[in-house]
Amino acid sequence: MVRRRVAAGIALVIVIVIVLVINGCLKSEKQGELKSYNHQVSTLATESDAQVARPLFSALSGASGKSALDVEVEVDQLRIEAQNIASKAHSLSVPGPMTSAQRALLMALNLRVEGLTKLAAHLPAALGGQAKQASSLIAGDNEIFLASDVLFSQRVVPLIQQTLAEEGIHELNTTTSRFLPNIGWLEPNTVQSRLTGQASSSSGQTVTGNHGSALKGVSVGTNTLEPEPTINHISGGGSPTFTAQVENSGEFNETNVKVDLTVTAGGKQYKASHLINKTEPGKTVNVEIPTSGIPLGVAAKIEVYVEGVPGENDLENNKGTFLAIFSQ
Repeated sequence: MVRRRVAAGIALVIVIVIVLVINGCLKSEKQGELKSYNHQVSTLATESDAQVARPLFSALSGASGKSALDVEVEVDQLRIEAQNIASKAHSLSVPGPMTSAQRALLMALNLRVEGLTKLAAHLPAALGGQAKQASSLIAGDNEIFLASDVLFSQRVVPLIQQTLAEEGIHELNTTTSRFLPNIGWLEPNTVQSRLTGQASSSSGQTVTGNHGSALKGVSVGTNTLEPEPTINHISGGGSPTFTAQVENSGEFNETNVKVDLTVTAGGKQYKASHLINKTEPGKTVNVEIPTSGIPLGVAAKIEVYVEGVPGENDLENNKGTFLAIFSQ
């Protein structure tokens, strides 16, 4: 009996060890599949940026120095490359937990193919003497690229990272993808000036020289706001007056420069703006923008944007985003 009990105990231990080994192997295999999927998605993101986005906007920016046919051929080739990348994504081996991330990935890459297809169709008109009309259509096409960027940053990457964490995989990065280089490509006048090499005002008149504005900082009272992700704590109640420092970064006087302020808090938006009558080259103007009704004690997002002036091509330094909590 003793021998039988010992043998049974040994057998039980062996069974437990076997089960543990099998579970360990299955877990390791599952983690390997998740890591492989993450690596493949990161590779596709890098390819989309390096092999399609950068050459595309480089070609569009330099279109005025090339023949229209050469630019059209180059953009069509990039459309084919975008389609190839989307096809690679469709053929990925997708682990079950990554289904939602895969769905968002396919949508993002398919949007890029759609955007390139529409852009290629509008490009001949833009380069063939109908730049003003076609530039509005191309600016609309570029919004499709922006939508794909949002999908990547807000769905694809977070869903992959969440799944990895749930499976005990940490400190493994997922490469995001930003197809649209800057929001200037969403402005029809900016698109027209970049395609043709000649700046154009909203009235259609050609504007020459270096024009532009820059947001140098934002403050409330004596507190200078730090840009996101820093959270600024602002006392004084829910009706603060923001001060925006706006610099004329061009070489000419500008008139009617508009500064927009949007505060998002508690599920609502609080908007205000101020119009600067005149700015002078190299000088900074302090613009006071009062607001009211901002809820206290909740996270708020503050966005300040200096609208572009005629002839301004780069709007990237015209904006600022800040996070804050307001209190008494």
